[in-house]
Amino acid sequence: MNMFEYATKNKVRFTLVEGSAGLSVEDLWDLKLTSGRVSLNGLAKAINKKLKEDTEESFVVKQTATNTLTKLKFDIVKYIIDIRLAEQEASKKAVETKAYKEKLMGILASKKDEALEGKSVEELEALLSSVG
Repeated sequence: MNMFEYATKNKVRFTLVEGSAGLSVEDLWDLKLTSGRVSLNGLAKAINKKLKEDTEESFVVKQTATNTLTKLKFDIVKYIIDIRLAEQEASKKAVETKAYKEKLMGILASKKDEALEGKSVEELEALLSSVG
C-alpha cells in the first residue's frame, strides 16, 4: 500500500501544536512552502525533530508504531515539498522561455522591417499591388 493510500485510509492528521486541529493529507497541498503561520517547511522541521527524539538507536528493540507513523508523516510532507519545488522550478522555466521567445519574435519583426526598408521602390510597389 502506498503512503498516500495508507494515510487517507487511516485518516492520518498533521499537527504543529499539540491539541490543535489536525491537517489532512489533502490540506498539506494548500500550505505555503515557507511563509505563513503554518508552512510545509515548519511542519517538516517539527516532524523531523519528533522523529529524531523518538528514534533512539537500538539493535534489540524494534521500531514502534509511533516511530513508523512519524516516519510516514515525514515522508509525505517531504514528498509534497519536493513536488511543489519541482512545480515552482517548472513555472520559473516556463516564464523564462516565454520571455526569450517574445524577445526573439521582436527581433524577427525588426529584421523583417529592415528587409522591407531595403527593397527598391519598384519592389515595394509590386508587393503592395500583390496584397490587394
